[in-house]
Amino acid sequence: MPHQVGIDGARGLARIRAMGGLAIVQEPATAPMPAMPQAALARTPVDHILPPAGIAALLAQFHHQGLL
Repeated sequence: MPHQVGIDGARGLARIRAMGGLAIVQEPATAPMPAMPQAALARTPVDHILPPAGIAALLAQFHHQGLL
């Protein structure tokens, strides 16, 4: 069986999403291993696709709104 990078993470993200959680994925072009976020994007719908700085800003926004 060929090695499939990112499948475990993609499965976990799909489970989080199925339980009503928020799915945030790093933009593949900004990832050291683009196959990892690509696997997540191929497997489940996501709420946000952002570069690392965008993820940090989104989490800071949620924190300031009392959502974290």
